[in-house]
Amino acid sequence: MQSIDVITFGEAMAMFIADSCGPLHEINHYTMELAGAETNVAIGLAKLGYHASFVSKVGADAFGKFIMEKLQKHHVQVDQILTDTLFPTGFQLKSRVTQGDPEVQYFRKGSAASHLSISDFNERCFQKAKHLHMTGIPLALSSDTRNFAKHALSFFKNNAKKVSFDPNLRPKLWKTEKEMVDTINFFAKQANYVLPGLEEGIKLTGFEKPSDIASYYLDAGVELVIIKLGEKGAYYKSAKEEAIINGYPVEKIVDTVGAGDGFAVGVISGILENLPVEESVQRGNAIGALAVQSLGDNTGYPDKQELVHFINNQSQRSVRI
Repeated sequence: MQSIDVITFGEAMAMFIADSCGPLHEINHYTMELAGAETNVAIGLAKLGYHASFVSKVGADAFGKFIMEKLQKHHVQVDQILTDTLFPTGFQLKSRVTQGDPEVQYFRKGSAASHLSISDFNERCFQKAKHLHMTGIPLALSSDTRNFAKHALSFFKNNAKKVSFDPNLRPKLWKTEKEMVDTINFFAKQANYVLPGLEEGIKLTGFEKPSDIASYYLDAGVELVIIKLGEKGAYYKSAKEEAIINGYPVEKIVDTVGAGDGFAVGVISGILENLPVEESVQRGNAIGALAVQSLGDNTGYPDKQELVHFINNQSQRSVRI
């Protein structure tokens, strides 16, 4: 088994992006791409040269084959993606927009990935991984995926390995907002690094200020909280330091989906290289800025050379607090 820098798990879907602007029901032509927050992170890290493994289930169908081939093309390890002959691969429709967030409709209920369970957990594979990245999406898919997530988190914590957690709130997937908040916070408080967006942080903690949101998780034992502030950059806080790292200017925003996952890619890459927090967050801001300038969830993610070139040719400053 190949070495693994980062392992992640969740649901990969086929994504049909509208070829023209307008309501989804009026679109006749779409382009198929790959979607999934965790696959975005795996692809982004693989592009930077890390060994990334994605754990999931797909159906024995054309979408499942598409996902496997797409991930392999991006050099993501797929040996832990199981094929389920009973349930299908999920997919989604995504509108094309000239500004703002696109409309997205999901067709994922009862998908193969929602049946990922503890019995599918490969201890040997997770043991070989240095870092676990989790999001809140698998927690909402089913009791099976939630139990798998609990098992993966416990395994990593028991082995004194690092875990990053991105809430990635999807309210439509939850029965109630309270269930969403309680469950997400249960997992977030056990992670080493928590990466919410500002609006997510407000909803999860009830606090308005980034410093108070961060303190909520730090007081629970989290090592570092990094809050995404959109075009303003990001705020981070640990027991020792806090700062705002300004974002990079973007002339034209094409598609905002995948920017948060790209941010996670930058931060995790910095953690793997033991960079100062400021430089890790800077990387996150850079990849997020590149991501919003291209269509597709991960098509704008850079390789290592492109990332370094982008950062070196942009002006950015941090604000110590």
